[in-house]
Amino acid sequence: MFLFSQARQYVQQYKDEKRIFRLKEHRILFIFALLIAFLFVPFVGPDYLFNAILVPFLVLALAGLGLNILTGYTGQLSLGAAAFMAVGAFATYNLELRIPQLPLLVSIFLGGVIAALTGIVVGLPSLRIKGFYLIVSTLAAQFFIPWLFTQYGWFTNNNASGVITAPRMEILGYSINSPVGHYLLTLSIVVVLTVLARNLINSQYGRNFRAVRDMETAAITIGIPVSQTKLLAFAISSFYLGIAGALWAFAYLGTIEADGLDLNRSFQILFIIIIGGLGSLTGSFLGAAFIVLLPILLSVLGQAVFGQAIDQALLQNLQKIIFGALIIYFLIKEPEGLSRLLRNLYHRLRKWPLRY
Repeated sequence: MFLFSQARQYVQQYKDEKRIFRLKEHRILFIFALLIAFLFVPFVGPDYLFNAILVPFLVLALAGLGLNILTGYTGQLSLGAAAFMAVGAFATYNLELRIPQLPLLVSIFLGGVIAALTGIVVGLPSLRIKGFYLIVSTLAAQFFIPWLFTQYGWFTNNNASGVITAPRMEILGYSINSPVGHYLLTLSIVVVLTVLARNLINSQYGRNFRAVRDMETAAITIGIPVSQTKLLAFAISSFYLGIAGALWAFAYLGTIEADGLDLNRSFQILFIIIIGGLGSLTGSFLGAAFIVLLPILLSVLGQAVFGQAIDQALLQNLQKIIFGALIIYFLIKEPEGLSRLLRNLYHRLRKWPLRY
């Protein structure tokens, strides 16, 4: 066995199935990772690490979590992820602008709630249609919502450019308008929502999600409320995406316009859960890390091999080619993505040096 033992830690009761970590060593590793992320990284990391890597990674991972709940766990296909991010961003901005008494965290939460309500409306067609037709329905929302925010100046406080700017960000009177502050805010929200998502997936609601995904007719037969389950999945998914959109606008970019959260962003989030692993919370983080780190890695390798002569447009096209090839590979050879590969490696290491 590798690193730690599973002796006397097998699942014996139903309540054990609901635990976030079934091995106490996993809990210890999780707490250790949190201590490093909260107490070590903020003091040693440069601004570039927070601005270009950690914050976008965390926000995209949160968006991947939201879409994974809907597509990976419930089987409802969607191309409207970026639209719900836009709803969360613009809702949070207007709450901060028009009700300045609201604390920042409350505005972000309410922005997520407004995105969840929008998700319920967009998810209503899922009660009658599925598959390709549902994709078209969510695609319509992806085009309509940014157009709405662009068409009516009220959403951008009548800014002629259609761009919203992050308000002054404070929590309990302390300013967090710094790369470290943005990182700690994003990390705190992502950790809390990830734990809640894990609890959700282990609950009866999560079992209902998977039942609807695997066989909707059988789910109806055993008494699962399929319609309510689908709408709940749309609401929770949109809530996560709405909060991710607010963090993307305020903690990462500082400014945003509706056209910045377009169909390309929806495809990017879809690529995250395909590469990372459908139906896997860990896969959302693995896919987000891949999406964020691959362009940086290609840029470093390109400059190391070709120097400054390499064209950035060539690197971007190469990135798209690699994404496309990996998506085809994972869809054919490994539908469960990087999370499955990592899980297989983990089990092999635990059995080493034994062979079965």
